[in-house]
Amino acid sequence: MKILLVGQQSHLEECRKKFGQHDYSLAADHEVAGLSIASADVIFDFVLDQDPYAFKLYADNAVTVFINTCKVSLAELAYSVNGKLNCSIFGFNGLPTMVSRAFLEVSVLFPETTAALDSICKQLNTEYILVEDRVGMVTPRVISMIINEAYYTVQEGTASREDIDLAMKLGTNYPYGPFEWCTQLGLKNIYELLEAIYNDTKDERYKICPLLKKEYLNQSF
Repeated sequence: MKILLVGQQSHLEECRKKFGQHDYSLAADHEVAGLSIASADVIFDFVLDQDPYAFKLYADNAVTVFINTCKVSLAELAYSVNGKLNCSIFGFNGLPTMVSRAFLEVSVLFPETTAALDSICKQLNTEYILVEDRVGMVTPRVISMIINEAYYTVQEGTASREDIDLAMKLGTNYPYGPFEWCTQLGLKNIYELLEAIYNDTKDERYKICPLLKKEYLNQSF
């Protein structure tokens, strides 16, 4: 398959490891991607949440695109173009290291497209788990909430980061502690993910811990 990736070199490396031998190309932004989308069998866009207006690039063309929908839903994207879709769209969990998991976490906008999704995933030689089209999907939502709670625990002086990581791994058999996971996924991603989920749900569980927010803001200095 000809696979166009919109994102960074790390995304290309992760997809090569996950999907195996295909004809890959990488576009750093949507302006560059627009030059080659017509020749791609499938597109994986890891960064559309940073430039959602670029969705029109796909909506106007007969392409098949997987969009990293951790921070924005497919329904929101479709609404932004008044539902005028020439493309076939699927959501996927594109946070760092998440594509490499055994199962690709995906969502659909229309149930009737599930058969096409199954066909594509077979060509990519990957198993998948179908989840609801919601901001945060499932795994990102759970992990970000755990990380946020861990920040509250540190802020209150209850335990150190090292102790929390160790307790979560030994007590719950998690592969990583909350702060280890935060490092893997990126503090910027966790902050933006929590912000997006809270705006979508207004659930207090996703209200960003002040300590987490402070560290996120300090990263820009």
